[in-house]
Amino acid sequence: MTEPYKGILPIAPTIFHDNGDLDIEGNKRVMDLMVDQGVDGICILANFSEQFLLTDAEREQVMHLSLEQVAGRVPVIVTTSHFSTRIAAERAKAAAKAGAKMLMMMPPYHGALLKAEEQGMIEHFKAVADACGIPIILQDAPLSGVTMTVPFMLRLNKEVPLVRYFKIEVPGTANKLRALIEAGGAAVVGPFDGEEAITLMADLDAGATGTMTSAMIPDLIRPILGLHASGDRKGAAALYGKLLPIINYENRQCGLRSAKAVMKEGGVIRSEAVRHPLTPLHPKTREGLIELARELDPLALRWGK
Repeated sequence: MTEPYKGILPIAPTIFHDNGDLDIEGNKRVMDLMVDQGVDGICILANFSEQFLLTDAEREQVMHLSLEQVAGRVPVIVTTSHFSTRIAAERAKAAAKAGAKMLMMMPPYHGALLKAEEQGMIEHFKAVADACGIPIILQDAPLSGVTMTVPFMLRLNKEVPLVRYFKIEVPGTANKLRALIEAGGAAVVGPFDGEEAITLMADLDAGATGTMTSAMIPDLIRPILGLHASGDRKGAAALYGKLLPIINYENRQCGLRSAKAVMKEGGVIRSEAVRHPLTPLHPKTREGLIELARELDPLALRWGK
Protein backbone atom coordinates (compact mmCIF):
# COMPACT_ATOMS: atom_id res chain seq x y z
CA MET A 1 0.00 0.00 0.00
CA THR A 2 1.18 3.49 -0.80
CA GLU A 3 -0.02 6.87 0.38
CA PRO A 4 -2.54 7.90 1.37
CA TYR A 5 -2.46 5.25 4.06
CA LYS A 6 -5.91 4.19 5.23
CA GLY A 7 -7.76 1.21 6.62
CA ILE A 8 -6.70 -0.70 9.72
CA LEU A 9 -3.16 -0.23 11.05
CA PRO A 10 -3.13 -2.10 14.37
CA ILE A 11 -0.60 -1.86 17.17
CA ALA A 12 1.65 -4.89 17.55
CA PRO A 13 2.23 -6.16 21.08
CA THR A 14 5.79 -6.78 22.22
CA ILE A 15 6.20 -10.40 23.26
CA PHE A 16 8.20 -11.50 26.30
CA HIS A 17 9.12 -14.81 27.84
CA ASP A 18 7.68 -15.58 31.26
CA ASN A 19 10.89 -14.20 32.83
CA GLY A 20 10.45 -10.85 31.07
CA ASP A 21 13.12 -11.31 28.40
CA LEU A 22 12.27 -10.45 24.81
CA ASP A 23 10.85 -13.39 22.90
CA ILE A 24 12.38 -12.92 19.48
CA GLU A 25 10.58 -15.79 17.77
CA GLY A 26 7.30 -14.77 19.41
CA ASN A 27 7.61 -11.27 18.04
CA LYS A 28 8.32 -12.63 14.56
CA ARG A 29 5.24 -14.85 14.75
CA VAL A 30 3.10 -11.85 15.68
CA MET A 31 4.30 -10.03 12.56
CA ASP A 32 3.30 -13.02 10.41
CA LEU A 33 -0.06 -13.33 12.14
CA MET A 34 -0.84 -9.66 11.59
CA VAL A 35 -0.04 -9.89 7.89
CA ASP A 36 -2.33 -12.91 7.68
CA GLN A 37 -5.04 -10.94 9.50
CA GLY A 38 -5.24 -8.78 6.38
CA VAL A 39 -4.11 -5.57 8.05
CA ASP A 40 -3.30 -2.53 5.94
CA GLY A 41 -0.20 -1.75 8.01
CA ILE A 42 1.45 -2.54 11.34
CA CYS A 43 2.44 -0.06 14.03
CA ILE A 44 5.21 -1.07 16.41
CA LEU A 45 6.71 0.35 19.62
CA ALA A 46 3.52 2.19 20.59
CA ASN A 47 2.07 2.48 24.08
CA PHE A 48 0.06 -0.71 23.51
CA SER A 49 3.42 -2.29 22.62
CA GLU A 50 4.71 -1.50 26.13
CA GLN A 51 7.29 0.81 24.59
CA PHE A 52 7.74 2.52 27.95
CA LEU A 53 9.08 -0.77 29.39
CA LEU A 54 11.77 -1.33 26.76
CA THR A 55 15.41 -0.31 26.88
CA ASP A 56 16.81 1.68 23.96
CA ALA A 57 18.68 -1.43 22.81
CA GLU A 58 15.49 -3.48 22.94
CA ARG A 59 13.65 -0.84 20.93
CA GLU A 60 16.27 -1.10 18.21
CA GLN A 61 16.07 -4.87 18.28
CA VAL A 62 12.27 -4.95 18.04
CA MET A 63 12.27 -2.38 15.26
CA HIS A 64 14.75 -4.25 13.10
CA LEU A 65 13.32 -7.72 13.65
CA SER A 66 9.80 -6.44 12.90
CA LEU A 67 10.79 -4.72 9.67
CA GLU A 68 12.86 -7.68 8.55
CA GLN A 69 10.07 -10.15 9.29
CA VAL A 70 7.38 -8.10 7.56
CA ALA A 71 9.75 -7.68 4.61
CA GLY A 72 7.62 -5.08 2.86
CA ARG A 73 4.42 -7.12 2.82
CA VAL A 74 2.60 -4.20 4.49
CA PRO A 75 3.81 -0.75 5.58
CA VAL A 76 5.33 -0.59 9.07
CA ILE A 77 4.79 2.46 11.25
CA VAL A 78 7.36 3.03 14.00
CA THR A 79 6.50 5.02 17.12
CA THR A 80 9.38 7.36 17.99
CA SER A 81 7.93 9.57 20.73
CA HIS A 82 10.30 11.09 23.27
CA PHE A 83 10.39 14.28 25.32
CA SER A 84 13.88 15.02 24.01
CA THR A 85 13.83 16.48 20.51
CA ARG A 86 17.31 15.13 19.85
CA ILE A 87 16.37 11.59 20.86
CA ALA A 88 13.08 11.70 18.94
CA ALA A 89 14.95 12.86 15.83
CA GLU A 90 17.59 10.15 16.22
CA ARG A 91 14.88 7.51 16.57
CA ALA A 92 13.11 8.88 13.51
CA LYS A 93 16.25 8.82 11.39
CA ALA A 94 16.98 5.25 12.42
CA ALA A 95 13.41 4.15 11.67
CA ALA A 96 13.43 5.69 8.21
CA LYS A 97 16.81 4.15 7.44
CA ALA A 98 15.54 0.73 8.53
CA GLY A 99 12.56 0.93 6.17
CA ALA A 100 9.67 2.39 8.16
CA LYS A 101 7.01 3.97 5.94
CA MET A 102 5.62 6.30 8.58
CA LEU A 103 6.24 7.43 12.15
CA MET A 104 3.75 7.83 14.96
CA MET A 105 4.47 10.43 17.62
CA MET A 106 2.86 11.96 20.64
CA PRO A 107 3.61 15.59 21.52
CA PRO A 108 6.64 15.95 23.80
CA TYR A 109 5.79 15.47 27.47
CA HIS A 110 7.36 13.97 30.56
CA GLY A 111 5.03 13.20 33.42
CA ALA A 112 2.17 15.50 34.27
CA LEU A 113 3.99 18.82 34.28
CA LEU A 114 6.85 18.82 31.77
CA LYS A 115 5.35 19.84 28.43
CA ALA A 116 6.41 22.02 25.51
CA GLU A 117 4.59 25.17 24.47
CA GLU A 118 3.04 25.24 20.99
CA GLN A 119 6.11 26.77 19.33
CA GLY A 120 8.30 24.21 21.03
CA MET A 121 6.09 21.41 19.75
CA ILE A 122 6.32 22.72 16.21
CA GLU A 123 10.10 22.92 16.45
CA HIS A 124 10.16 19.41 17.90
CA PHE A 125 8.18 17.92 15.01
CA LYS A 126 10.14 19.92 12.44
CA ALA A 127 13.40 18.50 13.73
CA VAL A 128 11.98 14.99 13.52
CA ALA A 129 10.58 15.55 10.03
CA ASP A 130 13.91 16.93 8.83
CA ALA A 131 15.66 13.86 10.23
CA CYS A 132 13.40 11.23 8.68
CA GLY A 133 11.70 12.60 5.56
CA ILE A 134 8.70 10.25 5.90
CA PRO A 135 5.08 10.97 6.91
CA ILE A 136 4.20 11.38 10.56
CA ILE A 137 0.96 10.53 12.31
CA LEU A 138 0.29 12.79 15.28
CA GLN A 139 -1.18 10.90 18.22
CA ASP A 140 -3.65 12.98 20.21
CA ALA A 141 -4.30 10.93 23.35
CA PRO A 142 -5.02 11.76 27.01
CA LEU A 143 -1.88 9.95 28.14
CA SER A 144 0.28 12.92 27.23
CA GLY A 145 -1.81 15.41 29.16
CA VAL A 146 -1.19 17.83 26.29
CA THR A 147 -4.21 19.61 24.82
CA MET A 148 -3.86 20.15 21.09
CA THR A 149 -6.57 22.22 19.48
CA VAL A 150 -7.69 21.81 15.88
CA PRO A 151 -6.19 25.22 14.93
CA PHE A 152 -2.86 24.16 16.43
CA MET A 153 -2.90 20.83 14.58
CA LEU A 154 -3.50 22.61 11.31
CA ARG A 155 -0.76 25.12 12.07
CA LEU A 156 1.57 22.19 12.77
CA ASN A 157 0.59 20.60 9.47
CA LYS A 158 1.16 23.87 7.60
CA GLU A 159 4.61 24.44 9.10
CA VAL A 160 5.61 20.75 9.08
CA PRO A 161 3.76 19.21 6.11
CA LEU A 162 4.99 15.69 6.87
CA VAL A 163 2.64 15.76 9.85
CA ARG A 164 -0.35 14.94 7.68
CA TYR A 165 -1.94 12.01 9.51
CA PHE A 166 -3.83 12.40 12.78
CA LYS A 167 -4.80 9.71 15.28
CA ILE A 168 -7.47 11.16 17.55
CA GLU A 169 -8.44 9.28 20.71
CA VAL A 170 -9.74 11.85 23.15
CA PRO A 171 -13.23 12.34 24.61
CA GLY A 172 -15.44 13.53 21.77
CA THR A 173 -13.19 12.04 19.11
CA ALA A 174 -15.85 12.23 16.38
CA ASN A 175 -16.43 15.93 16.96
CA LYS A 176 -12.71 16.66 16.85
CA LEU A 177 -12.21 14.57 13.72
CA ARG A 178 -15.09 16.32 12.00
CA ALA A 179 -13.75 19.76 12.90
CA LEU A 180 -10.24 18.79 11.79
CA ILE A 181 -11.44 17.48 8.43
CA GLU A 182 -13.75 20.42 7.77
CA ALA A 183 -11.09 23.00 8.60
CA GLY A 184 -8.09 21.19 7.11
CA GLY A 185 -9.55 19.81 3.91
CA ALA A 186 -7.03 17.99 1.71
CA ALA A 187 -4.18 18.80 4.12
CA VAL A 188 -5.60 16.18 6.49
CA VAL A 189 -4.44 13.21 4.46
CA GLY A 190 -5.26 10.58 7.06
CA PRO A 191 -7.79 11.12 9.85
CA PHE A 192 -7.63 8.04 12.12
CA ASP A 193 -9.19 6.92 15.37
CA GLY A 194 -7.82 4.51 17.94
CA GLU A 195 -8.68 3.47 21.49
CA GLU A 196 -9.45 -0.11 20.43
CA ALA A 197 -12.21 1.10 18.05
CA ILE A 198 -14.54 1.84 20.96
CA THR A 199 -15.97 4.81 19.02
CA LEU A 200 -15.36 3.49 15.51
CA MET A 201 -18.81 3.98 13.98
CA ALA A 202 -19.12 7.57 15.17
CA ASP A 203 -15.60 8.27 13.95
CA LEU A 204 -16.21 6.76 10.52
CA ASP A 205 -19.37 8.85 10.25
CA ALA A 206 -17.23 11.89 11.07
CA GLY A 207 -14.88 11.12 8.19
CA ALA A 208 -12.15 8.88 9.63
CA THR A 209 -10.46 6.89 6.89
CA GLY A 210 -8.63 4.51 9.19
CA THR A 211 -8.31 3.07 12.66
CA MET A 212 -5.41 1.94 14.82
CA THR A 213 -6.75 -0.82 17.04
CA SER A 214 -4.94 -3.54 18.94
CA ALA A 215 -3.86 -6.71 17.14
CA MET A 216 -6.56 -8.82 18.80
CA ILE A 217 -9.30 -8.87 16.11
CA PRO A 218 -8.28 -6.61 13.18
CA ASP A 219 -9.43 -9.29 10.73
CA LEU A 220 -12.97 -8.87 12.10
CA ILE A 221 -12.88 -5.07 12.32
CA ARG A 222 -11.47 -4.45 8.84
CA PRO A 223 -14.71 -5.39 7.01
CA ILE A 224 -16.54 -2.66 8.94
CA LEU A 225 -14.35 -0.05 7.28
CA GLY A 226 -14.94 -1.58 3.88
CA LEU A 227 -18.72 -1.65 4.28
CA HIS A 228 -18.80 1.92 5.56
CA ALA A 229 -16.57 3.18 2.74
CA SER A 230 -18.82 1.48 0.17
CA GLY A 231 -21.87 3.30 1.52
CA ASP A 232 -23.33 0.33 3.40
CA ARG A 233 -23.56 2.03 6.77
CA LYS A 234 -26.32 -0.30 7.93
CA GLY A 235 -24.19 -3.35 7.24
CA ALA A 236 -21.19 -1.75 8.93
CA ALA A 237 -23.26 -0.93 12.01
CA ALA A 238 -24.66 -4.46 12.19
CA LEU A 239 -21.18 -6.00 12.10
CA TYR A 240 -19.87 -3.46 14.60
CA GLY A 241 -22.73 -4.37 16.93
CA LYS A 242 -21.56 -8.00 16.93
CA LEU A 243 -18.01 -6.98 17.84
CA LEU A 244 -18.82 -4.26 20.34
CA PRO A 245 -18.99 -6.54 23.43
CA ILE A 246 -15.39 -7.72 22.98
CA ILE A 247 -14.20 -4.25 21.93
CA ASN A 248 -15.75 -2.82 25.09
CA TYR A 249 -14.28 -5.63 27.20
CA GLU A 250 -10.84 -4.99 25.80
CA ASN A 251 -11.08 -1.23 26.25
CA ARG A 252 -12.57 -1.24 29.74
CA GLN A 253 -11.26 -4.43 31.33
CA CYS A 254 -8.05 -5.66 29.70
CA GLY A 255 -6.16 -2.97 27.86
CA LEU A 256 -2.90 -3.93 26.19
CA ARG A 257 -2.98 -7.42 27.72
CA SER A 258 -5.97 -8.52 25.64
CA ALA A 259 -4.19 -9.22 22.34
CA LYS A 260 -1.51 -11.24 24.09
CA ALA A 261 -4.10 -13.34 25.94
CA VAL A 262 -5.96 -14.21 22.74
CA MET A 263 -2.69 -14.91 20.91
CA LYS A 264 -1.51 -17.18 23.69
CA GLU A 265 -4.83 -19.02 23.65
CA GLY A 266 -4.52 -19.41 19.88
CA GLY A 267 -1.00 -20.82 20.00
CA VAL A 268 0.58 -17.79 18.35
CA ILE A 269 2.86 -17.06 21.31
CA ARG A 270 4.04 -19.09 24.27
CA SER A 271 3.72 -16.40 26.93
CA GLU A 272 1.35 -13.48 27.42
CA ALA A 273 3.63 -11.93 30.05
CA VAL A 274 3.67 -8.18 30.55
CA ARG A 275 6.54 -6.45 32.24
CA HIS A 276 6.40 -5.29 35.84
CA PRO A 277 4.95 -3.04 37.22
CA LEU A 278 2.14 -4.09 34.87
CA THR A 279 0.29 -7.13 36.18
CA PRO A 280 -1.31 -10.10 34.42
CA LEU A 281 -5.00 -10.31 33.75
CA HIS A 282 -7.03 -11.74 36.60
CA PRO A 283 -7.94 -15.33 35.65
CA LYS A 284 -11.65 -14.52 35.70
CA THR A 285 -11.17 -11.43 33.53
CA ARG A 286 -9.12 -13.48 31.08
CA GLU A 287 -11.79 -16.16 31.06
CA GLY A 288 -14.40 -13.57 30.12
CA LEU A 289 -12.23 -12.25 27.29
CA ILE A 290 -11.59 -15.69 25.81
CA GLU A 291 -15.28 -16.57 26.07
CA LEU A 292 -16.17 -13.52 24.00
CA ALA A 293 -13.38 -14.28 21.53
CA ARG A 294 -14.50 -17.87 21.00
CA GLU A 295 -17.94 -16.65 19.95
CA LEU A 296 -16.29 -14.62 17.17
CA ASP A 297 -13.49 -17.02 16.16
CA PRO A 298 -10.83 -14.43 15.19
CA LEU A 299 -7.72 -15.60 13.37
CA ALA A 300 -5.53 -14.96 16.43
CA LEU A 301 -7.46 -17.64 18.31
CA ARG A 302 -6.62 -20.38 15.81
CA TRP A 303 -3.59 -19.22 13.79
CA GLY A 304 -1.06 -21.19 15.83
CA LYS A 305 -3.00 -24.43 16.08
